[in-house]
Amino acid sequence: MISRLQLPILSASSACLRRRLSFYSTTAATASSFASHLSPPLKLQTPLFLRPLSHSTSPSSLLSFRQWAESLARSYAADLSVVGGPSASELIRELSWLLQDATFQAGETMLLRTDLQDLYCLWMQRIEERRPFQYIVGCEHWRDLVLAVREGVLIPRPETEELVDLVAGVEGFKDGLWADLGTGSGAIAIGIGRILGENGRVVATDLSEAAVEVARFNVGRYKLEDKVEIRQGYWFEPLQDLHGKLSGLVSNPPYIPSSHIPGLQAEVGKHEPSLALDGGMNGLDHLLHLCDGLISALKPGGFFAFETNGDKQSEYIVDFISSQGSNTFHDMRIVADFAGVRRFVTGYCQ
Repeated sequence: MISRLQLPILSASSACLRRRLSFYSTTAATASSFASHLSPPLKLQTPLFLRPLSHSTSPSSLLSFRQWAESLARSYAADLSVVGGPSASELIRELSWLLQDATFQAGETMLLRTDLQDLYCLWMQRIEERRPFQYIVGCEHWRDLVLAVREGVLIPRPETEELVDLVAGVEGFKDGLWADLGTGSGAIAIGIGRILGENGRVVATDLSEAAVEVARFNVGRYKLEDKVEIRQGYWFEPLQDLHGKLSGLVSNPPYIPSSHIPGLQAEVGKHEPSLALDGGMNGLDHLLHLCDGLISALKPGGFFAFETNGDKQSEYIVDFISSQGSNTFHDMRIVADFAGVRRFVTGYCQ
């Protein structure tokens, strides 16, 4: 599964240029001072691969960048591996993807979608700050989609693709009214919207203003405005007008226990939004809230599918929903992801 991403690209600063030029003789202190000049972008910008080829450089200059970037990746790789970071080969693969997104050769000239100095700065962010690669390039490849992402928005994971497949297995799903709660980048909602029939529709919600902005951008890019509606608000609150009318409801809510957040890989724990990760003391706070709202949200026969942290969490959710009465839900199942983790809970309202 390939990953890419979008986010506001920082202009090259003089500090960045100095750091680039002195790389081979720099000290650790210089590296630390460079990092202090880099702050995460706050506004959605066009993903790198969608930007116009409005800059240029020589092939030799681009080759110098690539050699510098590969050397930087190798010099940091040993230290990164100790703390669960990417290997040198993984970083060099990402570098190739970055250059695929950012460059195009036209004869003796290399056309760029961002200034060459910005590429130096972006690669420093990836290595020194552990900024996720998806935030560097502004997009993520997910199913057959290329979705814009940015800081403040969860990067969609490959395992979450299964939620769309679970919906596709529901009889009559094509013309249903569906909800995606906590939509983030809009990945699940867009994935469902693309397989719906003429009368099908998805309403997706998220509390985060950043997520709503990105999700609407992605919906518009795939021209699904007539299929997918994005609403801002807390879980069920934006769906007051749809209570009891939903054919189905899906969600990939925050489910990581709060105490586990500090131990996450730096790309996740330091950069992805805690709002989309932290599920409270045992990781179940939001999942249980969603379970409590199912009966009023779904119409009779309505389907639900939740992503969980796996195994014990899934079992707890099944037990919790079942405890609401045998006449409330039926056909409850725990479904494994592609790695064999029992990650999804599904069922139907009576």
